[in-house]
Amino acid sequence: MNFGGLPEEFCKLESSKIVILPVPYDGTSTWIKGSDKGPEALLEASENMEIYDIDTDSEVHKKGIFTAPFLKSEKKPEKMVQKVYEQVHMYLKKNKFTVTIGGEHSISIGAIKAYFEKYDDLTVIQLDAHADMRPEYEGSPYSHACVMARVKEMGPFLQVGIRSMSAEEREHIDTDRIFYADKIYESNNWMFDLLNKLTKNVYITFDLDVLDPSIMPSTGTPEPGGMLWYQVIDFLRTINQKTNVVGFDIVELCPNRHNKAPDFLAAKLLYQMLTYKFINHVE
Repeated sequence: MNFGGLPEEFCKLESSKIVILPVPYDGTSTWIKGSDKGPEALLEASENMEIYDIDTDSEVHKKGIFTAPFLKSEKKPEKMVQKVYEQVHMYLKKNKFTVTIGGEHSISIGAIKAYFEKYDDLTVIQLDAHADMRPEYEGSPYSHACVMARVKEMGPFLQVGIRSMSAEEREHIDTDRIFYADKIYESNNWMFDLLNKLTKNVYITFDLDVLDPSIMPSTGTPEPGGMLWYQVIDFLRTINQKTNVVGFDIVELCPNRHNKAPDFLAAKLLYQMLTYKFINHVE
């Protein structure tokens, strides 16, 4: 299954600038299960997506998008994290712009580790409803609830759209580097503050529950009060204009067979993020 249902000429690994790595893992989810079906649902929806982008008058798929084989799941999250790390590391050595799609958020740990090893001066931007700052959860430091605690051990990061956390996590939050959902919905002035805190290179980890459940109900832990489509798109456009986005992941799609719209949103989001990354280089 190729992202976008692209013609074969745009899907070959050797000639593609972009690699999409599907990771169907759902080992530590604690409420609604099913994010392991997310990659397949996203890819299926993408086959029904127009690959011409009106906003930028471009077709980023012409840079080549290789869809890697689905990564086989491991029972233990630490083994899954290591497996993702090895795959992303391999594609980065081939100089591919690598996008990881989940699956639950814990898979991002491995991808981010590979990116921190490759890039100096890197900052991670987390778009998420949840802080994910627990040192460990249900006996594992590699739970989906511990993602940013692990990232904090690797390097700097910023948090956007947060609206849920435990009292324990509050002790680990850097108040100067978090942009709560209720503080950013009325205007985009907060973006200037965020931009001033970024380094040259940026990695984006996009948990789909950062979006409001009215447009993204298909997540394992939906939270009211999330970001809407055009606010997110404006933010992603701005980040790509002002910094060097070196990679990203999209996680926590928990598909509902009765509502395909969120699957399509996730696919469109991925393509839009690629478009903004390569807009100045699209042929």
